[in-house]
This record gives sequence, structure tokens and C-alpha cells, in this order.
Amino acid sequence: MNNLFSNLTPVVKNLLIINIICFVGSMIFEPANKLFGVYYPDSPSFQIWQIITYMFMHGGIGHIFFNMFALVMFGPIIERVFGSKRFLNYYIICGLGALVLQYGVQAWEVNEILGSPFGKHQMVYHSEGNFSGYIPGPSLNHLSQSDFNTLVSIYSGPMVGASGAIYGLLLAFAMLFPNLELQLLFIPVPIKAKYFVPGLILIEIYLGFSQSGSSIAHLAHVSGALFGFLLIKIWGIKRGYY
Repeated sequence: MNNLFSNLTPVVKNLLIINIICFVGSMIFEPANKLFGVYYPDSPSFQIWQIITYMFMHGGIGHIFFNMFALVMFGPIIERVFGSKRFLNYYIICGLGALVLQYGVQAWEVNEILGSPFGKHQMVYHSEGNFSGYIPGPSLNHLSQSDFNTLVSIYSGPMVGASGAIYGLLLAFAMLFPNLELQLLFIPVPIKAKYFVPGLILIEIYLGFSQSGSSIAHLAHVSGALFGFLLIKIWGIKRGYY
């Protein structure tokens, strides 16, 4: 374990520290995820800084553990190939890119319900029990329960987590080291990166469209990987052989 952390590259180490500090802070200050998680741009709760800060917030111990585990396992080798500056740019751009597909699907869902992707003026603030956020106002009383819940989720539910950036790292690893075999706890045989990562992305695509009401932003994961692929192509980084 000591050897693992002593081999961390500078940017990976700093990202790990920042994520842990933010997670501990969110446990102490409960509203942190609502302030620093990112909302749908038409939500009254949206703030521009959230497109960066959401990458460093997490929804629970399992969420941050798996993201940081992937960062520690795959980040250093990619940082050594890219260099620290380009690696940080890659990580942040994949995190920003994760929002593109997520926002696109949310805009489509809002448009399907309201006839426009902009419904802020029809939402009202509501606070009851453990819930505080925006719900459809009186002009939308005709909505089905499903549509009502969808709008509440989009306008009042912040997205948090580094998963979009992490999927960008997984994509980079698969492109740079396609034939490197991974020994995973939940798969009894070694599997090459070029098979494992695309398979993971296909699962995320399926879950993204089959579980539109899920609290997990599956399509943000896919979008992060897509932006990672585009960056590697734009930068001209060649596919590896290992």
C-alpha cells in the first residue's frame, strides 16, 4: 500500500487529496453537495462555478472509493505518458465534457414534457421534511406523476462526482494500453483493456437509456469517455501496443 501511494504522480496525488478533503467537508457541512454539485442550467439553483466543483464532490463512501481507486490505479501511468499539464487538462475537459450529453438528455426530457427545454418560470420553490428544491407549479397540475418526478429530479437534483473524468481516464488507458490484461475482483479471468473498457461504456449507454430516472448519471460517464476519445484524436496521441 505504501509503495502504491509513493508511486503517485503529482497531479494524481493532488486530485486525490482535493477529493478527499471535499468529501470530508461535505460530511461536516451537509448542504455542500447542493451548493457545489451541478444543476441543469435552467434550474434556479444553477451556478457557473458548479461545472468545476461538482467533479470534487461525491454522494457517499462507495462513490468516492471507486472513483479514487480508479484514479490511483490508472491515473499515474496516463500522467506519465501525457505529462502533468496535459493530464490535468485532459481530466478537467473530460469532467466538463461529461455534462454535455447529460444536459442534452435533460433538455430533451424537459422539452418532451413542457414543449420547451426552458421551464424555470413554471417551477416553484418547495420545502417539506428532508426535501427542499423546485417542483412544478400550479400551472402544471395536469402532469402525470412520472413527468412531475422527472422535472423535480432535473431541476432540484444536483449531479456530483468525478465519474465523467474517471471514464475519460479509463478510455485513455484502453487506447494507450489496449492489450494490457486487467485482473478484476468481479471477473475470474484476466481481460484486456480494449475489451473491458468498451464493454463498460456499452453497459453505461444501456443503463442511461433504460433507467432515465436513475440517480446515477450514466450518460455523463459515457460523455466523459467520448470527450476523452476526441481529445486523444485531436492531440494525435497514438494507440499503444501493450
